[in-house]
Amino acid sequence: MKAVLLIEDDNELRGMIAALLRQNDWNVIEAEDGEAGISLARQHRPDIVVCDLLMPRCNGYQVCRVIRATPDLRDTKIVMISGRGYFTDKMNALEAGADEYLVKPVQPSDLRSVLRKLTAEGFPTEIQARPVAPDSGGPPKLKFWGVRGSIASPGPGTVFYGGNTSCVEVRAEGEVIVLDAGTGIRLLGLSLAREFKGQPLNVTLLLTHTHWDHIQGFPFFVPAYDPKNTVRILGYEGARQGLAATLGAQMESPYFPVGLKELPGNITIEELRDLEFNVGQVRVQAMFVNHPGICVGYRLNTSGGSVVFIPDNEPFHRMRSKPNSTDAKTMEFAQQQDEKLITFIREADVLIIDSQYDCEEYESHVGWGHACVDDVVALATRAGVRQLFLFHHDPTHDDERVSRMLAHARQLAGNGTLVEAAREGLEVVLDRTSTKA
Repeated sequence: MKAVLLIEDDNELRGMIAALLRQNDWNVIEAEDGEAGISLARQHRPDIVVCDLLMPRCNGYQVCRVIRATPDLRDTKIVMISGRGYFTDKMNALEAGADEYLVKPVQPSDLRSVLRKLTAEGFPTEIQARPVAPDSGGPPKLKFWGVRGSIASPGPGTVFYGGNTSCVEVRAEGEVIVLDAGTGIRLLGLSLAREFKGQPLNVTLLLTHTHWDHIQGFPFFVPAYDPKNTVRILGYEGARQGLAATLGAQMESPYFPVGLKELPGNITIEELRDLEFNVGQVRVQAMFVNHPGICVGYRLNTSGGSVVFIPDNEPFHRMRSKPNSTDAKTMEFAQQQDEKLITFIREADVLIIDSQYDCEEYESHVGWGHACVDDVVALATRAGVRQLFLFHHDPTHDDERVSRMLAHARQLAGNGTLVEAAREGLEVVLDRTSTKA
């Protein structure tokens, strides 16, 4: 009897797939995360590994790379499964070592067909193996330093909301926490240098993902050039290489004159494995979101309230409701994924979320990994969010356009959730009794 290792963190889905496989005479070995799956793969040497893409502790790309680098597993076939149908995710999976890529909800007939093909004699492997900060004082607060998406867009038309890419500062429980390192982090760094005037500074940088508009400002972050400072960078491993390698690549010659390892500051880079952790006394939760590559949103739980930061995300139900993709199971799966997001943001005091398009624009950008304002407001109101900030403004949207989108969002929200458009320099004091900008 041929053996299949099933690695899936969703217990219900794993049980359904395991039952299907056993009905088709497979010996099924189950693992609930990638780390356990790697251990079981080395122990049992299965014929096939069926692996989810987005999992805590060790994602599917990492599992593929480890298996392909293990001589005893060179003949093992890998099927990657994911709730996301982005072409780039599929290509990244194949490059990491997967033989097939299936999009959830996985159809039994598709899975059976793939397994038959992979276990046929002489079937080739498609991809060969590839060898702590000064106390900020006062109640918790946040400040926007970069609110734009995709590429910085300075100019007379973006003066009010700002043209810098993703960067938000949170001060809570004596911690300086920075969310993303887009071009806005340059101004934040200059501000911190003036504020602390040579005192040792501890900064924690949480990266949602490593797309360029979320990391391109880091080489210009002044605190990283002071040996008295400590900068701790946390994030999840990307699709093709580790976090440190990705951050270092943009600072290599000929792209930048100073390499990452040459920065005088005390910089540590840590790849997160768990979806819950602490930054000092601030409890942080993470959730994988619907955007190409490995991308997460963060929820920071402070003494003054909760802040959810999701700069890039495309609601599943809207993306899946395209022609020829409207079967009941597909839509049920999409709704389940959006319900998980609603649970994650439920009753947040502040929600900062991707609202790049209006409905008309979104129709020509389906599958790009970004949301429209109407969907974002619907999610926020359903989740009982207190204050919503539209974020990741499109680089083609000037101040007037963003203001019109804000007015539309406020009309949709009615008297429930407070709605604002994020703008550079705006500070928000976190106070559960009265969250006001």
